[in-house]
Amino acid sequence: MSIDHLPTAVSAEAPFLELLARDADAEAYEQPLQLARAEGVSEDRLAGLERAKLLALRVRAELEGRRRREAELSALFETAHDLAGLRDLDEVLQAIVHRARSLLGTDIAYLSLNDPTAGDTYMRVTEGSVSARFQQVRLGMGEGLGGLVAQTARPYVTEDYFRDERFRHTRSIDTAVEDEGLVAILGVPLLLGTEVIGVLFAADRRARVFEREQIALVRSFAALAAAAIDSANLLAETRTALADLEHASDIIRDRSGVIERASDVHDRLAQLVLRGGGVQDVAAAVSEVLDGTVEFRESADAPAAALEWSRADGHAVPHGDDWIAAVAAGGELLGALVMRGHPALDPVDQRTLERAAMVTSLLLLARRSAGEAERRVRGELLDDLLDGRDHDPRLLRERAARLDADLDSPHVVLAAHPGSGTTAGDREGESRGRLWAAASHLAATRHGLAAERNGGTVLLLPVEEAGTAAELAQEAAKCLSASAREPVTVGASGPVQAPAADPEAVSAGYAEARRCVDALRLLGRAGQGAAAEDFGFLGLLLSDGRDISGFVRRTIGDLVAYDERRGTDLVRTLDAYFASGMSPARTKDCLHVHVNTVAQRLERIAHLLGEDWQTPSRTLEIQLALRLHRLGSAAER
Repeated sequence: MSIDHLPTAVSAEAPFLELLARDADAEAYEQPLQLARAEGVSEDRLAGLERAKLLALRVRAELEGRRRREAELSALFETAHDLAGLRDLDEVLQAIVHRARSLLGTDIAYLSLNDPTAGDTYMRVTEGSVSARFQQVRLGMGEGLGGLVAQTARPYVTEDYFRDERFRHTRSIDTAVEDEGLVAILGVPLLLGTEVIGVLFAADRRARVFEREQIALVRSFAALAAAAIDSANLLAETRTALADLEHASDIIRDRSGVIERASDVHDRLAQLVLRGGGVQDVAAAVSEVLDGTVEFRESADAPAAALEWSRADGHAVPHGDDWIAAVAAGGELLGALVMRGHPALDPVDQRTLERAAMVTSLLLLARRSAGEAERRVRGELLDDLLDGRDHDPRLLRERAARLDADLDSPHVVLAAHPGSGTTAGDREGESRGRLWAAASHLAATRHGLAAERNGGTVLLLPVEEAGTAAELAQEAAKCLSASAREPVTVGASGPVQAPAADPEAVSAGYAEARRCVDALRLLGRAGQGAAAEDFGFLGLLLSDGRDISGFVRRTIGDLVAYDERRGTDLVRTLDAYFASGMSPARTKDCLHVHVNTVAQRLERIAHLLGEDWQTPSRTLEIQLALRLHRLGSAAER
């Protein structure tokens, strides 16, 4: 059977499945279409190939995204796995420095350890260094940025080392730093409890601002380095005890078994994280290994005094019959691991609980970083659409596909503003922050985009075939108000048919959506959602499309349709009624009918338009719709 006689779906998808199987470049997916055009196949066949190509590219983008996320998680948690199977301290410390440099994207990373005998700090591991002088430098306590960190047990950041006067500059240290060409340096202490044993650094050869999350991440790596050193010291002490105390062999075997059990739990935790496990999965694994009940709790749900004690001390602490291990990163409390009903806990099991808390903090930080990165990418794409910075539809589609968004389907632009817009100071910042978080979540779950703009947020969400812009605005207002814990006013544009092909329509839609927000506030409807079609004749002023026929249809469409079906004259009767000053007697003279006929027609009109049709606001809209209908009918004739 030739390929032309194969079922359309199978023959269309086959070449793209082969391309997916061999992980071909994105450009290769155009070749089946080019070949088909050269062979002169039918338009239906070409359309089928085009659909198959788009589907295959979406699958390829999804596979690439998953591979990238797996690589990022693997890089972050391989350190925990190395620590669990600690054999060579230098290799573990080298891996920690390498991964810290890789994740922060700095030019160099290095680790120094304190020398209690000499009373100074010396370089232990470097990554990216090119200067031999720098690799051999020693810092006295309080000298240079590293000496200050080692002395104060606090992290320090300098954007420009040689202009920073917070620490004591010495000729030897400044010369080494100058040889290496360093400018911006971040240093965090390696802590065992409250004791500083060294410093972990990340540095750039250019001015740079280290963000809070990056500092927290380096502090977590510093905690892992300290734990690795502590574990190595523990192993060294065990080996010494084996050599010096042969009579304690039974005790050593027992201790070795406990250490192996601790190593096993770290292996299991690392595998759990790499497989995409969550915080509750980590708690369940530790519960099984420690033969108890371990659960993760939010900071507000854990015993406050014990949680603060554990965070400050860096260890799990007893609390009645329970043990509390703070889950923290960079001084920020993220929660707690609570081991219930286990008052007696040996030191190694205590250390296992503490390291489980450390892995949990890394997991939470990684999830947060991934979420923030995705929100930033969604915002950048929407900003480009609004500002018209990228008019290449192909590139816009590719960027959207990586976010699981389809910019070739109809979308609605939504402008969302919190409260009344009069809140000032810190409260305004908190309000905008909550709205941004809620809008980002809504965009991610609805396969759309969100960005911060003009004191509020703007969203680009797909609209279902049977849905309307007004319904989407109302739904978004309800959802965002609940998440932001305050009224959120949402205005919607008319549908934008293909944002990737027409970015200017997105910008125009945002302007229309903002006008709707302003109209809602002026009408005292803050906290609601609406589109231009919800404002009656005001919608003609708010909408860029000036949908006159839509306004007429919404206002008197039932009357026009009734006349067309029944051959009646309700529209002309209503027009005469308004022209006669809303007097039935003068209306019957104008129409040359009996007054009872006028009354019957007005009753039918009330049934079709609603009992409030004679209120001032409705009569204004109806009279405008009648005039526009009359003008439209005259133009058609």
